[in-house]
Amino acid sequence: MECRIISKIVFFIIVGLLLLSSCYYDNYDDLVVESNGCDTINMTYSLNIKPIMDKSCTSCHSGAAPAGNISLDTYDNTKKSADDGSLLGSMQHESGYSPMPKNQVKLDDCTINIISAWINQGSKY
Repeated sequence: MECRIISKIVFFIIVGLLLLSSCYYDNYDDLVVESNGCDTINMTYSLNIKPIMDKSCTSCHSGAAPAGNISLDTYDNTKKSADDGSLLGSMQHESGYSPMPKNQVKLDDCTINIISAWINQGSKY
């Protein structure tokens, strides 16, 4: 009888440990939609980033003579700025980067989180 109880306890401990370890390798950023409704899951340039660039960046950073010689009107140009850190550095108003949008308040946290998630998720088109 005592052996049966011990067997059941051991069984539940093993099952509990397996359940707890099943989420060990999940990436928090990929699993969480921020409580404020800012969805940062599966970001792509065409669906999520291009609309932000068009609204907040390309009025200055496009065309034949883009401001600062930085064009953000195509995927390749935006990815280049994302890869060298200047896109996010400027948007977050970090030291060493020209704060963007120029002479305006920093973009809202959700927008910056979307850009950051896109970069962290591999800057998919």
